[in-house]
Amino acid sequence: MVFVTVLLAACGKHYIPNTSVPDNPFNRKVIAFCEKYRLAVEEKNVGTLLVLASPDYFEDGSTPSGDDDFDFEGLRDVLVGRFSKIKSIRYDIKYRKVTVEDEFVNVDFTYSSSFQITVSGQDHWFRKVEDNRLVLVQVGEQFKIVSGM
Repeated sequence: MVFVTVLLAACGKHYIPNTSVPDNPFNRKVIAFCEKYRLAVEEKNVGTLLVLASPDYFEDGSTPSGDDDFDFEGLRDVLVGRFSKIKSIRYDIKYRKVTVEDEFVNVDFTYSSSFQITVSGQDHWFRKVEDNRLVLVQVGEQFKIVSGM
C-alpha cells in the first residue's frame, strides 16, 4: 500500500513551493521576476518598479470614467504618491496561476498588504487582502510589466 501511495504521489503535478503554480523552468522564471516586483513594493523602490515596467504600461483603474487611468509616464507620480503616505509596508503574494495569452503572460495572485501610515502624528496599521493580476510581456530573456502594479 505504501508503494502505491508513493507511486501515485510521484505521478502528480509538482508545484513551485508556496504557490499553486506548476513547477517548470518558464514558471520559475516568471515567479522569480514577480518576486523582484514584490520586494520593490516592500522597499517602496520606485526606481526598480519603473525598470520592471514596460514603456507600454497602462492601468485603466477598472472604472468606467477613465479619470484614474495612467500610462508609463504617469506611473512614477502614482507610485511616489502612494509610497509617500506609507511609513512601512509588508507585501506578501500567494501565486495562484501563470497563463500565456498571445504575447502576454498573466500572473494571477492574492496579495496581503500590511502598511503603516501616520495620520495626525499617530501611526496606524492597515491590512488589505485582494486578488490581482500582473500582465507581463517577454522582452528577450526578461519580462516587463504592462499592467497590474
